Amino acid sequence: MKVCVYGLYHLGTVTAACLASRGIATIGLAETAEAAAELRAGTAPLFEPGLDALLRQGVQRGALDFTDDIVTAVSSADLVWVSFDTPVDDDDVADVGYVLDRVRLAFPHLRDGAVVLASSQLPVGSIARLERDFADVARARRVSFACSPENLRLGSAIKAFTEAERVVIGIRSNDARKVIEPVLQQFCSTLLWTRVESAEMVKHALNSYLAVSIAFTNEIASICENVAADMSEVEAALRLDPRIGKKAYVRAGAAFGGGTLARDVQFLNAVAAGHNAPAPVLKAVLESNEHHKRWVVRHLTRSLGALAGRKIGVLGLAFKAGTSSIRRSVAIELIEELRAAGAEVTVFDPKVSALPEPLASSVAIAGTANAVFVASDAVVLATEWPEFRDIEFASLLPSMKRALLIDQNAFASEQLSGLTGLDYIVAGKVR
Repeated sequence: MKVCVYGLYHLGTVTAACLASRGIATIGLAETAEAAAELRAGTAPLFEPGLDALLRQGVQRGALDFTDDIVTAVSSADLVWVSFDTPVDDDDVADVGYVLDRVRLAFPHLRDGAVVLASSQLPVGSIARLERDFADVARARRVSFACSPENLRLGSAIKAFTEAERVVIGIRSNDARKVIEPVLQQFCSTLLWTRVESAEMVKHALNSYLAVSIAFTNEIASICENVAADMSEVEAALRLDPRIGKKAYVRAGAAFGGGTLARDVQFLNAVAAGHNAPAPVLKAVLESNEHHKRWVVRHLTRSLGALAGRKIGVLGLAFKAGTSSIRRSVAIELIEELRAAGAEVTVFDPKVSALPEPLASSVAIAGTANAVFVASDAVVLATEWPEFRDIEFASLLPSMKRALLIDQNAFASEQLSGLTGLDYIVAGKVR
C-alpha cells in the first residue's frame, strides 16, 4: 500500500505524518521543491504540538518522503489523499476552485485502480463533479473517488487523527473500500460507510450545528447579562435536561472565528439557495456571530467610555491555543476594531511573534505576558493558552492604570477568584 498525500498545509502535513507513524508508505506532494525540503527536514508550515517530531520520525524510518514532482508522487499511489486546506476569504467564502483545479492536475497520472480520497473542505457535490471531469480523460482507467471529511482540531490534531472516535467515509463501491479500510482501521475502530453525498453533508451539518449552538448560547448569555441571570447557572440546568445533554455546546463565551464553522454555514446557505430550500436559521447564524464578535469592545466602551487614547493589552493572537495560525482569528479582528477606535494596543502570544500589515506598524508586541499589563487601562484574555493560567495576576494588577480584565470565556476565573479591587468581566454574568 502506498499513499500520496496531496496538499501539505495543516491538514495534509498532519495526515502524512500520522500515516507514516503506522508504517504506511507515504509520499507528500508539495507545491514547491523548497516546501518539500522543509517538510523532509521536519519543519511543518505552522506550529502544531508534536508535528515536527513526528515528521522527522517518519522520514528517518523511511516511511515518509516529500516531493514536488506530481508524476513521482501520484503515478505509483494506491490511494491519493486530497488534503488541501481550502482557502477562504474575509467573508468566509471558500475558494473551492483552488482545490478542484489541483486535483484535476493529478488526473493524467492516476494509475488504473487508484482511489482518490478527498478530506479537503468542499461543498456537497464536489466529488460527483470530479468524477464527471475524470471520466472525460479516463482513457479506460478505473479510478474511484471517495470522501472522508476531515475532523482535525488545531492544537490537538495528532490525537484527533490517531485516536478518532469515528471516521465517516463516503464511497460508490467496495473497490474503494478495499483500499481505504486497511488504512483507516489502524486509527479508528468505528468506520461509518455512507454514500458520497452523505459524507460530504456530514461535515456541513456538524459544523453548522455547532455554529448554531454557539450563536444561540451567546445570545442567551447576552440576555442574562441584562436581566440579573447567571449564564453558568442556566447552562448547568440545560445540561441536566436529557434532551440537551451533559456535553452540549451551551457554554457562553467568544464568538467562533472565521474558517471552518463559518465556511460550512456558507456552503449550506449556498446549496439551500441553489435548490430553493429556504434555511432561515442558517442565514441568521453568521449575522448573530458577527454581532457577538463585538462583545469585548462593547464592554470596554461601557467601562472606559471612548477608547481613543486608551491603552489596551491583549493576551493571545492565535486562532486557538496550540497553533501559531492567526488566519481568521477573533483576536486579530478584535485588535483591528480596537485600533479603528483609536486605542493603543499591546499584545503577547507565546507562539506568534509577528503581525501582518497594517497591524505590524501600529501594534506593540510585548516580550512577555506580564508586560501587557503595565500602564494598561484594560487587559483582554483572547486566546486560552494554558500558560496564561500561571500569570501572577495579583502582583500585576497594581501596574495597571485600572484593574479591568475581560475574560469572555472565564478561562482564568479560578486564578482570579477572591481578588479585590478587580473589575472582572465574563460572558453571561451580571457585573
